[in-house]
Amino acid sequence: MTATTLRAPRDASRRRSGSGIGRGGPVTYLVAVVFVGACIGPVLYIILGGFRTNAQITVDPSGLPNPWQLNNYLDVLKSSVFWRQAANSVIVAVFTTLGVVVLGVMASFVIARYQFVGRTAMYAFFAAGLMFPMTVAITPLYIMIRNLGLTDSLAGVILPQIAFGLPATIIILVPFLRAIPKELEEAAAIDGASRLAFFFRMVVPLSVPGLVTVGILAFIASWNSYLLPLFLLNNESSYTLPLGVQSFASQYSVDTAKVLAFTSLSMIPALVFFSLFERRIVGGLTGAVKG
Repeated sequence: MTATTLRAPRDASRRRSGSGIGRGGPVTYLVAVVFVGACIGPVLYIILGGFRTNAQITVDPSGLPNPWQLNNYLDVLKSSVFWRQAANSVIVAVFTTLGVVVLGVMASFVIARYQFVGRTAMYAFFAAGLMFPMTVAITPLYIMIRNLGLTDSLAGVILPQIAFGLPATIIILVPFLRAIPKELEEAAAIDGASRLAFFFRMVVPLSVPGLVTVGILAFIASWNSYLLPLFLLNNESSYTLPLGVQSFASQYSVDTAKVLAFTSLSMIPALVFFSLFERRIVGGLTGAVKG
């Protein structure tokens, strides 16, 4: 009698959670499908649009390619302009990522493992950087880059992107480094290892998940960066792909299909990169929260 009484409320709660908004309920899946469709829909439209002709897009803007056309993508891939801009984007993204990861882990190590006056204020200072958008600083930033003679150069884009990428990097990495047991550092000191040796031999290998996470985020943010290159790059030979898309769209404004092909080829590397390392990003952020 008692077992039956206890089982009834439990079964009722399961039925309520399965039929409503609870975990695994149909409403949850419906919301998830709508959200995923809203995110993927525009991307699929751009990619499929590159396989169509302008006549197909005009007659049926939301239709599928019929027949499928490869000429738009082939024309873009044969263009030296596309590959030059892709190379510029790779250079900017790679060096930005290296700068963010190297400087970020060094600063995070100091904040997480050293005891000194102003440590909390320094961490709060970097945290406040998350609330400081680049749009607010673009004018003084442009003046500073111009005075340094770095306008119209990739270095003028890389350095500010590293600076704006450091706050999020430090916020993610500090919990990782704080979670490293103090006993490991004491054991390393007993074995005669300096703090620098402890950093390279213990801290860096143990914080690889966090380093991968911040590196991926920095790479994708740099690849998609538009505002900063727009203000700093004037020569078309130094354009990155986001600026190249704008320039290409202005030049071929009447050829919608080719513009869609150029746009999809420009964003595919970031999509592939993010898809391949999606689990590492989630795992790195989870580790940061636990730390």
